[in-house]
Amino acid sequence: MVIVCAQVHRWVNYESMLKECLVGRMATKVPAALKAMIPPPPPTSLLPPVSVAPPPPDKDSRPRYDWFQTDVTVHLVVYAKRKLPSSGCTQVDLEAGVLRLEVLLGKMSYMIHLRLADEVEGNVSVHTSFSVGKIQVTIRKQTKGKWESLGQPLEFHNTFLRKKDRAPFYRECVLVSKTEVNHNTYVFRLQLPRGTVRHVPVGQHVYLKANIQDTEVVRAYTPVGQNLSVSSNNSSQDSDLYLMIKVYPDGVLTPHLNSLHIGDHLCVSGPEGTFSLRPLRDVTHLYLLAAGTGFTPMARLIQAALQDFESIRQTKLLFFNRREEDILWRCQLDELAANSERFQVEYVLSDPSESWTEKRGRVDESMLKDVLDRPDGSKCYACVCGPTAFTELTIGLLKQQGFSEEELHAFQG
Repeated sequence: MVIVCAQVHRWVNYESMLKECLVGRMATKVPAALKAMIPPPPPTSLLPPVSVAPPPPDKDSRPRYDWFQTDVTVHLVVYAKRKLPSSGCTQVDLEAGVLRLEVLLGKMSYMIHLRLADEVEGNVSVHTSFSVGKIQVTIRKQTKGKWESLGQPLEFHNTFLRKKDRAPFYRECVLVSKTEVNHNTYVFRLQLPRGTVRHVPVGQHVYLKANIQDTEVVRAYTPVGQNLSVSSNNSSQDSDLYLMIKVYPDGVLTPHLNSLHIGDHLCVSGPEGTFSLRPLRDVTHLYLLAAGTGFTPMARLIQAALQDFESIRQTKLLFFNRREEDILWRCQLDELAANSERFQVEYVLSDPSESWTEKRGRVDESMLKDVLDRPDGSKCYACVCGPTAFTELTIGLLKQQGFSEEELHAFQG
């Protein structure tokens, strides 16, 4: 039939005519007129979805959030669209029905800020899926029922900004214990208020704020774990902060801190700082050079290197102090070195006793040459923390040893 038609009507393109009769794929775009007739989906469901999975990757790296509910709980889910550090990056504050959730992503900060739609209980729980970049915050309702919305947006809600563009956010914490480390240094254990979860990323600090003689005084301190045990790494602990603080008799803030009693309150900010664990991913040799309380950022960094980075074959701490009694957590450092082939510590004293048999003096080129190995095929990284003069001198000496800017980090508060 087609052949006859082609012979009689050669000007007719029968292939095109038949092509129009083919049934092809269903169109994926809904016409605008039809789309307008389709009612929008309800804002949420009383039943949680079977699974809350992150959305497919797209070109937009901006995090997003979603929520679902049951009769008794509200679940807020943040999709960071990247892997999250195992030390945590989430700051949650729930107070008087206002939820403030901040996720720290490198130099950026994503914030959710809402007045919740109805009354809730004061506690929150946070579950983080680090490998897929998902954070789920769960809050219990005071009254059973369905919410029509999550709540009313407040200032900076659903914003993705540079961390430096956000002002520090303070909460009042309670001093619950004070443990002596040596003759002038203590570990202050601060309990966060109910409704607050604060994950401080490794190497970042918090600010303590106090009013002293009608003057607001602010100082930075880097949290440590409760101890150096890798198996009991406290980086994910939600309710407490541990701050190692040296008391200076003529200092502005530390005498006030030393005078606090158990149960007293202290204003503590959220995490600040530029340090990231990302450069350590392929590192084989990690060198930590600390002077005095410059040891504090190294404490959790040592734990992270041994627990989370199998590629790091050697972590070496070079610890500078004036006298032997000034060495912080020496017993724990020695025990860790004895139990781990991947960790070494060397002490350097500037004013040692005659019985001291280890390194003496101050940081210099010959000392670093003796301590720092750069085997063929290795990838090295060095971190430095201490008084400004020590940090600047050490960074300069490391550069002379061949370390590039990308292989160095100076902790500066």
